[in-house]
Amino acid sequence: MLEFILKPTAKPAAPGKMKNKFISSISLSQYKIWDLARAKNVPFAFDLELTARCNLDCRHCYINLPADNPGVQKTELSFDQIADIVNQSVAMGSLWCLLTGGEPMLRKDFSEIYLMLKRKGLLVSVYSNACLISEEHIALFKKFPPRHIEVTVYGATAETYERVTRRPGSFRAFQRGLHLLLDNGIQVRLKAMAMRSNVAELPAIAEFCRKQTMDFFRFDPLLHLRFDGDPAKNEDIRAERLHADEIVAIEQGDEERFTVMKNNCEQFVFSADEHHDCRHLFRCGTGRNGFTVSPEGHFHLCSSLRHRDCIVDLKKTTLSEAWNSLVPRVRAMTSSDPEFTRKCRACPIVNLCLWCPAHAHLETGRLDGWSEYFCQVAHARAKALLEKSGSKKSQSG
Repeated sequence: MLEFILKPTAKPAAPGKMKNKFISSISLSQYKIWDLARAKNVPFAFDLELTARCNLDCRHCYINLPADNPGVQKTELSFDQIADIVNQSVAMGSLWCLLTGGEPMLRKDFSEIYLMLKRKGLLVSVYSNACLISEEHIALFKKFPPRHIEVTVYGATAETYERVTRRPGSFRAFQRGLHLLLDNGIQVRLKAMAMRSNVAELPAIAEFCRKQTMDFFRFDPLLHLRFDGDPAKNEDIRAERLHADEIVAIEQGDEERFTVMKNNCEQFVFSADEHHDCRHLFRCGTGRNGFTVSPEGHFHLCSSLRHRDCIVDLKKTTLSEAWNSLVPRVRAMTSSDPEFTRKCRACPIVNLCLWCPAHAHLETGRLDGWSEYFCQVAHARAKALLEKSGSKKSQSG
């Protein structure tokens, strides 16, 4: 998936503020420990999907199940089961954990899980819609700060926000939760999904997000289908997808985002003779240094990879066995379908495409399936980039 994280250049220190010439700073991502972890094939980061349940009913969502569904709740890992998986992960060298869902705050034991992770010495991030943030959560986060809490903004007005969430009163709950976080100095990142129901308000959403956090905002215009394959909800998602030309227009309208794309055009578009045809399915980094645990305890190489041949049940095997056996087996998967090798694997603009084996499976039922929609978006992006950059690279494929 094409995704950009845009941060302004840091301002230089004021004269006289830094007297020791040996003092300097680097970002967390620049620490050498990450290179060591990659070299040793260590799963240094993992995602815990605490629940598939959500208090909202967003039109575009690929995972949300009713918040009060007792049958779903019974399938979720217990605190002890989660702690066991975390212990195994830390023993293997993990350093970072993301708590996500559904809406993770729906878990009554969320605070206990969060504290358990912090006591293990893990960096902890949280994805939330912020609607359920309470004073108790704030007290917890102030005492034991998260790396960050990432919140999705579905609209800048109640009308648009609740058109997406289909929950009356959710905009007010979102505003309350977000301001609780910001007013108490909790590190917050904001993001948005670009879709039919909020496309007219995207400029206002972007302006709102950048004013609130200043250093971070991202949006994603590509919606993938449901993990559970629900036909009716998949139709909702398809109806929310923007057309390829709309996506390109939105990206071009965001000066920061499109400048990044244009400046890195050579990485996204390349000549056919630069791309070696290969039957291997996975070119991405999935399974390299992290994994996902689903609410019921299934091990996934990434959150979107739900094919039955690419998961194992951690209630029946150890994390080490899953990591050392499943990961290399999945990454070695190949395709013998000539359409795949001709259309997707050999495509010179695949880096501009939503296509990956995980999304292909959700879209077509096959890890090597071709999606017309993904292809349309990729070609529209390539055309815009080539026109703006003046590049003569081929975009056939």
